[in-house]
Amino acid sequence: MGNRLSKIATRTGDNGTTGLGDGSRVSKDSLRIHAMGEVDELNSHIGLLMCEELPPELREELVTIQHDLFDLGGELCIPGYTLITEAQVARLDMLLEKYNADLPRLKEFILPAGSRGAALAHVCRTVCRRAERAIVTLGNTETINDNLRHYMNRLSDLLFVLSRVLNRFAGGSDVLWEKDRKRDV
Repeated sequence: MGNRLSKIATRTGDNGTTGLGDGSRVSKDSLRIHAMGEVDELNSHIGLLMCEELPPELREELVTIQHDLFDLGGELCIPGYTLITEAQVARLDMLLEKYNADLPRLKEFILPAGSRGAALAHVCRTVCRRAERAIVTLGNTETINDNLRHYMNRLSDLLFVLSRVLNRFAGGSDVLWEKDRKRDV
């Protein structure tokens, strides 16, 4: 990994470029920087979600995910470097299976609502999908590790499942979309 920042205001970005972990400089609006920013935003939203009352085991799993996202951002920061592995993707698959096991089968779409924790998990899910799209876009122009896309795809699924878990943890349930709901127009 590159050097850690000890000085934050370097003024080297005043010309619209930023440094990557390999020492190269790119435009701040490059696809790579865009993808890194989306992942950083997701990590921040997960941090906000962690301010809520959560089951202790889930909190620890989210901390691990935050570390993974930091690694994922690091991998994006250093072209050609690999940090995200199949094992990390497999861990998300295991968490999906674990948390989905006790949830009732969905027969309708659910609204991103319910408890505050569940709503924040839905925000994380949508930001994760946006980050995933940015990584896909980057991968269409540059070679990247396939595990980046796989990880983000699994994580967005997990965040959906966790929103359902958090509604139940708060004593509620899913807020179902009502297909035939009458709307005053």
